[in-house]
Formats: sequence, structure tokens, C-alpha cells
Amino acid sequence: MGKKSERSSFTSKLGFVLAAAGSAVGLGNLWRFPYLAAQYGGGIFLFVYVILAFTFGFTLMVTEVAIGRKTGKSAISAFRSLDKRFGFVGILATIVPVIITPYYCVIGGWVTKYLAVYLSGAGHAASLDGYFGAFISQPWQPLVWFFVFVIATSVIVVLGVEKGVEKASKIMMPVLLVLSLVIAVYSCTRPGALGGILYYIRPDFSRLSVKTVLAALGQLFYSMSLAMGIMITYGSYMPKETNLESSVRQIEFFDTLIAFLAGLMIIPAVFVFSGGDESAMGAGAGLMFITLPKVFLSMPGGQFIGGLFFFLVLFAALTSSISLMETIVSILMDKLGWNRLFATVSTMVFVLIAGIPSSLGFGIWSHITPLGMDLLDFFDFVSNTVMMPIVSFLICFLAAYILKPDTIIKEAQANGASFKSEKFYRIMIRYVAPIGIIAIWVSSMAAGLGLFSW
Repeated sequence: MGKKSERSSFTSKLGFVLAAAGSAVGLGNLWRFPYLAAQYGGGIFLFVYVILAFTFGFTLMVTEVAIGRKTGKSAISAFRSLDKRFGFVGILATIVPVIITPYYCVIGGWVTKYLAVYLSGAGHAASLDGYFGAFISQPWQPLVWFFVFVIATSVIVVLGVEKGVEKASKIMMPVLLVLSLVIAVYSCTRPGALGGILYYIRPDFSRLSVKTVLAALGQLFYSMSLAMGIMITYGSYMPKETNLESSVRQIEFFDTLIAFLAGLMIIPAVFVFSGGDESAMGAGAGLMFITLPKVFLSMPGGQFIGGLFFFLVLFAALTSSISLMETIVSILMDKLGWNRLFATVSTMVFVLIAGIPSSLGFGIWSHITPLGMDLLDFFDFVSNTVMMPIVSFLICFLAAYILKPDTIIKEAQANGASFKSEKFYRIMIRYVAPIGIIAIWVSSMAAGLGLFSW
């Protein structure tokens, strides 16, 4: 298994920001954000989300990154070193990426398959009714693409923090931003797109509701890689001389910008395609893998744009899967003393095995429906709806009432750095954030269990 190596670190602030932003920018930005924006009033959802990202999201991310940097350890060891009574929080935070990584990589495999379809010039086939359902219900083909995606993720992680995670992020994140801009400009310049653009960017305050706020808050949670141990792990690689507050602000900006551009890519195009029908946005996998191929087919140059889009989505999926796997690998290295190669290969094997149920859950195992859900949705429900708010609430409680906000603030002010949001942070971490997290958890649990429908 080899000797445990000295803990790695990012070589620069840019490396940390791009890697952490890459973790935050994933499938949640590129398909979940646009369909939620369409569902909850377009511009008003965007308005609420931006406010929450730079208040609520800022508070939670600062806390997690500070915990990671202060302890220099991954999630399990970090919480135990801060307060032994809260060691269980690290275990819960570790379980989240262990559950998410396998099924997330299954979806990454679907994205890889669709990119291959467009690169082969067969984008028209992907737009046919029943194509996606027929693909995911097969026993072997989705597994092959899932394996390809997992291996690609593992290769980057095994190269280490500097040569793997950081270097890949420095390449993929600028490319991702450029592709997002190109596709957004193309989509917004289609004839008839203005109606979709106005719906998306102009707030209609008559549509503001508690449901809109909770949906935006839930998306923020999902999008910014909170309560997964990721930001704690990346924080542990963050040099002390790097300004924590400005780094978190830059990560938030990058993440929010990509989500905004995703809406500009998708909402105007779908509005043109559907004649302004909001319900055509659909939700979940249906939007990306069923509706959008039809939209691309209706566009001039749609084959090329479709290929660019799935190339963009693949990069976003990879940056997030890298952070998920890196979190697990870091924990194995810290707790068991394994070297990176052995920890990465072990994690890869686990992910390959654990992802099989999520893949087969749409085909030969489709009869297995815990809580009335297919297996992938069930794992998503357990990790995102049940566990993540619990973990985040416990982190808030630890920071606010056990460690006290001064502990986090002092870490943010390390090496004489400024922390301009000190007063704001104290109020958010003690009062606002815990209440918001409880609201997310109660409403999401009720909706997920079918007690009410949003």
C-alpha cells in the first residue's frame, strides 16, 4: 500500500479557486438550474438565487473552507480534531460523497455517450422519441460508458492535487467558460429568443413565493458542493497565505456565472422551440437528454452546437466527479495511511461496483423501487434531501455555538488577511443559516416523500 506521503497543497490561489469552482460547477448548474428557473418564474428565481448565493452560500462555504484549512485534514479527521464530540459529523459528511459519486458517474457516462453520438454525426438519432429511454434501459451499453467516465476521473485524481486536480481545473474551467459564452450567445441570437431572454432575466415580483425561495436555497445547496466534505478537503490543501474571503467570493462568482449562462443557453432556445410554453422545460434528465436534442435538431448548425454543448457538460461533470472522488481518496489517505495510487484504485473499484445498481435501475432492475423511486433517484434523495441539510446544520451549530464564530473568523484573517464580512458572518452563521437549512430539510423531505407537491 505504500507509505503515506506528505499532505499536498494547491500551488496558488488561482489553482484553489478554479478547483473549488470546478467542484461547484457541475450537472446541477447546467440542467437543474435552468429547469428550476423556468419552473419558478424565471427572472424572480434568478434574482433570489443570486442574493442567496452571496449571503447564505458565502457563509456556509467560508465555514467549510476555514475548517479544512485550520485543521489541514479531510472531513473525518477535521471534525474530530476540532471537537471529539463532533467526530460523527465527519463520518456523516463522508457518507454523502460515498453515496453521490457512483450515481453521479452513471449520469456522467450518459453525457459521455451523447457526446460520442454528436461527434459521430448522429445527433439526429438522439432527438428521436424513445432514444434516451431505450439507451438507459439496456444492461451493458450504459455500464460501458459509466466505466469510461469513472476511469477518466480516476486518472486525473491519481496524478495528485498539483499535477492532477489543479492542472485539470486550470485547463477545463476556462474552456468551460468560453464554451458557455459561445453557446449562450448563439442561443440568444436565434429568431424569437427575446421572449425567453426577458422571461429569464426580468424579475416578476408577483411570482415571488416561499416555494421560490426554498427552491433557490435548495439549488444553492446542490450547486455549491456544500455538506459533502469537498470544501473541507479542498480547504485543507489551501495555503495559509491565500485570502480566504476573496477566494470564496471568486468561487461563488464563477459558479453563479456558469449557472446564469446555462439559463441563457437553454431557456431562450427551448422557448423558441416550444413557442413559449414553460412546461416544455420539463425537469431532470428529460431536459438534457430528451428535450435539448430536439431543440438542437431544430437549429441551424444544431449538430455542431449539440456537440459543443455535450462537450461542455462533460467537462462540468468531470470537474465535479474529480472533487467527489478526491474527497474519498483524501479520507482514505488520512485515516488509513494509504498512498494516493492505492487509495484511488480502491475508490475506483468501489465506484464501479456501487454504480451498477443506479445504471441497471432503469432496465433489468427497474422493478426495485424503494420509496417508489428508481434506484438512482433513491440514492439522490438519501444524499441530497436527507443527509446534506443535516450535515450542514450540524456544521453551522458547531461553528456558531461550540467553536464560536471567532474561530472561523480568525482562520479567515490568517497572515493578516482582511475579513470584511465579519459582522455579517456572525449574524448569518448564528441565526439565518440554521433556520434556512431547517426550512430546506423539512420542505424537501415532505416533497420527496410525496406529502405535498411543489
